[in-house]
Amino acid sequence: MRSLVLACGVVLAGALAFTAVAVSAPEQRQEQQAAPFTETLQTRLKRLPGDYRGWARLGMEYVDQTRITGDPSFYAKAEGALATAARLAPDDDTVLTGQAVLAAGRHEFADAARLANRAIHVNPYGATAHGVLADAKTQLGDLRGAEQAVDEMLSLRPGVPAFARASYAAELRGDRDAARRFLLDAEADAFLPADRAFARHYLGELALHSGDPRAAGDWYGQALRAYPAYTPALAGQAKVAALSGRLTEALTLYERVVRRLPLPQYLIEQGETRIKAGLTADWTLLRAQRELLREAGVRDDLTWAEFEADHGDPALAVRHARAEYARNPNLVAADALAWALFKDGQPRAALRYAKEATATGWHHPLLGYHRARIERALGLPARVDPGFDPSLPALARFS
Repeated sequence: MRSLVLACGVVLAGALAFTAVAVSAPEQRQEQQAAPFTETLQTRLKRLPGDYRGWARLGMEYVDQTRITGDPSFYAKAEGALATAARLAPDDDTVLTGQAVLAAGRHEFADAARLANRAIHVNPYGATAHGVLADAKTQLGDLRGAEQAVDEMLSLRPGVPAFARASYAAELRGDRDAARRFLLDAEADAFLPADRAFARHYLGELALHSGDPRAAGDWYGQALRAYPAYTPALAGQAKVAALSGRLTEALTLYERVVRRLPLPQYLIEQGETRIKAGLTADWTLLRAQRELLREAGVRDDLTWAEFEADHGDPALAVRHARAEYARNPNLVAADALAWALFKDGQPRAALRYAKEATATGWHHPLLGYHRARIERALGLPARVDPGFDPSLPALARFS
């Protein structure tokens, strides 16, 4: 799922990878334009240790560093900064929003929604909190509540973060045209190179999952021309190369991707491409990343449900998928549970969740493939898309 993520990125692989930067950066950029910083935030806090909003902002910046670097140890630093902020001003809306951002980054979406709602109660005009609430509601499976939060964000501060969330909400209800229009609005509104790269990357993702890899490759290329350091677009180019059969090129690109940002999503994509090329996948770094995320307090049963179903133990995949769905009953979690049950030899139990995953009209190639395979196993009429490559399932997932 788009990790805006919305996905938190996260991770995310998303689910909410862009939460911190997307919801908090516009406010910070406005401040920078009005009065450029002459000292680091850490230096300011040494000078003004009672600046609770400074501590909250520092906490959100640490969450953002996890997204940028792939290093989950920044979550502990974020927790410390936000704990200091909360001791100073527990009911301040900026502090509550920072706590919500951290909760979303750790995939604690119920907590993220609760904290974002508290922040909104204190300050109904805080667009940042509405963005976190939209992400959390999406992950909790409350799509109507998520759209309401997105609408509030659009009314308060239309811009890249709000347009991106509106695009994802439209895509989840099956309206690709609206999803594309909102992303084009985001691109038109983008001022900084990283924002332009972000919008263009997701235009590429939308094109790829609409069955147009050439257009996707064009958008990924435009994203990198706007901001060469934008790793998701480089991963997008690797996906297009792999899905087009250019496996040597894809593996070269993936080497660059995982050196920059060794996120589980990219490591799994690289491993699948290696298998497709007749090579052995080495999951050592992936398992190390899983342990680092666990130690940092990130609960990500979704990634491991998907991985175990495709590359490991289906019974373990079912356990992970049930745990994820119990906490976050969203469309992607429903699909993961359906596929895990199917791979574990339980197609009849799987069908309920496959239907749930596709009930909104979301046109996602992986969800469609999973449901068709399950229905065929039950003797039901179903069309498996001949253009879908079942050997590269991770490449079909939304980054």
